[in-house]
Amino acid sequence: MAKLQYTFKNDILFKMLFVKNPDLLKALVAVILDIPAESIAAFEILNPEMTPEHIKSKFCRLDINMRVNDQQVNLEIQVNWEEHYPERTLFYWARDYSSALASGEDYSQLPRTIVASIVDFVLFDDSGEYRSFFQPLEITRHTLLSDKMGFYFFELPKLPETVNENDPLLLWMSLFSADTEEKLEKIKKMEVPVMSEAINAYRSITVSPEYRELERIRDRALHDEATALRRAKDEGRNEGINEKASEIASKLIKLGMSSLQIVEITGLPLDEVEKLRSAVFLS
Repeated sequence: MAKLQYTFKNDILFKMLFVKNPDLLKALVAVILDIPAESIAAFEILNPEMTPEHIKSKFCRLDINMRVNDQQVNLEIQVNWEEHYPERTLFYWARDYSSALASGEDYSQLPRTIVASIVDFVLFDDSGEYRSFFQPLEITRHTLLSDKMGFYFFELPKLPETVNENDPLLLWMSLFSADTEEKLEKIKKMEVPVMSEAINAYRSITVSPEYRELERIRDRALHDEATALRRAKDEGRNEGINEKASEIASKLIKLGMSSLQIVEITGLPLDEVEKLRSAVFLS
């Protein structure tokens, strides 16, 4: 099987594809929220920016924040397993929810805020279902505290092997999971219009100079940071090295990299990386 050089799980590709094709994003969000696409009267991408400077200097989180009717929806894709991923998700939900209240407005004006995460790892070992939805409930009576908080998780490793063209959610998730040309073609041969449109848009993005340049900048930025740190260590210049390593580790944490990967890149002890991770979430 011919492996794809870039998959739909690539965060730069993910954001570029859907920002440039908002109709595809709208179709995906409708499926995730389980609502008819035609019921979405108001739809706006709130953070479409993705400049080379942003990727290089900020190690940004390439999520997509949207206003969908009267709801705020945040969508992201995460490849690397993250030990504190649920807490990370709560943190970003809290930031989005609290920042939606304008000065002078009362709490009733806060919008329903949803975070949807597509993850390429098993997050919940106690379930064979690839789709999970969480809301705050009283643990005995299961009374809903508020419908303004909601979390969707889609675990790609749990997808069934058989793809049904009549199941739009499974089709979308299978598209994100596809890592070979054969799997993409299998989906395209089902002749579901929105899937064909998504695959065509994907092919257009992956050959574009804009996308290739952003990928190059991301790879170069990570490589340069790691190389500079290693060179400093090899030359025995200890002053400031730990501070620089901590700075790089904090950026990689924000990027979504796992603790073990950060240890490998920076040389910091695992417990120090975990302390930095806690500090990042609290900042």
